[in-house]
Amino acid sequence: MVACDQLAPGPADLVRDQRGVAALEFAIIAGFLCIAVLNVSDIGIYLYKRMQVENAAQMGIMSALSTCTTQQLPATVGSNCSGLSAAVTAAIQSTSLGNAVTGTVTEGWYCMNSSNALVLVVPVTSTKPTSCSSVGMAALKPSDYIKVAVSFAYTPLFAGASVGGLFTTPITETAMVRMQ
Repeated sequence: MVACDQLAPGPADLVRDQRGVAALEFAIIAGFLCIAVLNVSDIGIYLYKRMQVENAAQMGIMSALSTCTTQQLPATVGSNCSGLSAAVTAAIQSTSLGNAVTGTVTEGWYCMNSSNALVLVVPVTSTKPTSCSSVGMAALKPSDYIKVAVSFAYTPLFAGASVGGLFTTPITETAMVRMQ
């Protein structure tokens, strides 16, 4: 015959019972592993998209360089280089980002300052300056630069569960080339 105290476990019996502990530990650790995998995924995708935006900016500026000749400068004024905008747009959208990436083309007269940094003197819509005296380098002459700025709106896959929501969006990159 079985005694009544052997049928119903008491609190002391529950403390000693080790069944299912491994499954519980695995569930806790698996939760943390899933969060880590989500973060790695979002970070990897963000870095890939950022590299694609950098690539799109470089493709756009190389397209501008190959589309316009020095005889067509300033390229963004009037119809000097009429195919510039279309060529740059086609180039920046040729990456894996496709039509999701947008870009703008600007042009200006730039000079080097005493810290060897490029400084916009005036946009090309103004008359070309005769020297770089406005940035303290009167011996230098300004050069025509085209700048392509590219932007992509990044959305993390797991915005609520990863650090992807903390990343800068939109992703923007700028590339410049000296035309003259």
